Amino acid sequence: MAYVVDFVDVSTVGLESSPVADALAGLRANEARYFANKYDHAFTVEPAAEAVTVVDWVSRILKDERDITIASTPLEATEFQVEDIRWAYVFYESGLSVNVLYPLNDPKKRAVGFKLSQGMDVPAELADRFKFARQRSKLAGEIRGSFFVIKGEY
Repeated sequence: MAYVVDFVDVSTVGLESSPVADALAGLRANEARYFANKYDHAFTVEPAAEAVTVVDWVSRILKDERDITIASTPLEATEFQVEDIRWAYVFYESGLSVNVLYPLNDPKKRAVGFKLSQGMDVPAELADRFKFARQRSKLAGEIRGSFFVIKGEY
């Protein structure tokens, strides 16, 4: 069942099995606030089991571009388009959030972003390959993030 993420009253709905559920819920709410403020878009997620196409698309990009396979279980995912940008998000049990920014008209700006919830370790599959910058968020505490540019067509 789809869930519209509320960034005012942050909830762990759908994320309860994560050891960092509160921080992951804050991270998810932080994304919801961004899309509400920038695009007037309601950030809606659904269980990963119901969003298999999205999870598979993100997994394929990670595998094809950087030979990355995320070890953690996906909990929730979403895919939507605002303006000419296709977005996809997958939230994992470990506290990791992976997003794909895929502008339809500008291939040079396509990228995959990684965000780590406060309290989680850097996943082994990302540890030696990416440097993570730190950012503060009222909703999520400290977020660590990194990204890479997508070279292929998906």
